[in-house]
This record gives sequence, structure tokens and C-alpha cells, in this order.
Amino acid sequence: MVVFLADRSNLQTRRLHDRIKHKIQSDFEDVRRRRTEPREPGAYRVVGETDPRAFLSVEDYPTTKARVEIGFRLRTDDTYEHYWINWVEPERNALVGWHKDGTHDDLGSVHLQMNRGSEVLARDSAEFLDSHPLDVAGRRIDMLDTVVLSAERDEETL
Repeated sequence: MVVFLADRSNLQTRRLHDRIKHKIQSDFEDVRRRRTEPREPGAYRVVGETDPRAFLSVEDYPTTKARVEIGFRLRTDDTYEHYWINWVEPERNALVGWHKDGTHDDLGSVHLQMNRGSEVLARDSAEFLDSHPLDVAGRRIDMLDTVVLSAERDEETL
């Protein structure tokens, strides 16, 4: 068991994203850290690819390509880091993920969002995890299969 202290003031962005990369390599393929695009917040993203049929244990899942994208921005005006942890299905132009980014205060600190292309299909409040970013990433990845399969069953599916 790994224990992280609550003091996150010494975290370094690149180092954190490298640690996330190493943490998810057992669940995803072609895991890499990349610099963000100009439209994306934060400095880095960790991207890993997978076959959703294997990852979700659903043989007839409607696509065979998906990726996870994880990014943290450590220095914010808020008390805690901002983050984006998304499941992206490029062939279906779909995304579902958690965002702690200082937007949608009416939904609380963290929201779960589902998109089809640029259209937001759903946005709901989600549990705020007050822990080290590496722990947050790990816990969200552990919840990913449940969230993706729940989104797939909703009226407005991915």
C-alpha cells in the first residue's frame, strides 16, 4: 500500500504526469506523456490506448478503439489541482470523463461529462476526491469501466 501525504505543494507537473504514465501502463497500450495543445488547459496529458472490448470485458462493445487522457494542472487559483480524466472513442466521436476545472460551480467541485463531438449530452456532479493527484488518477481509472458502461446504457448513449 502506498500512502501519499496531503501536502502537494512540492509536486512537479512533468514528474507527476510521468508517474501517472507508469501507473496506467499495465491497463493501457502505447502510454505516453505529451504536451497539451494550445486549446487544452495544463502543460501535459498522459494518453493510453486500449481495445474497449477487452478493457470493459464486453465482447460486442460497438468499437474496438478507445483511449484514456489524463491531465492535471497543479497551480490554480483554487485550493486544489484541476484535472481532466477522459475516455475517448474517436470512431464514435464520443467522450466521457471527470473534470475538476473551475467551471460549472452549480455541479460542485467535480463534474462528470458526456460528449458526442462538441455537443455535451450530459453533465452531472461527481464525488470530489481530496487526495494526491496520483491517487485520484488511479481511483478514477478504477471507476472508468462502470462509468463508460453506465453511459452506454443511458438513453443518450455514447
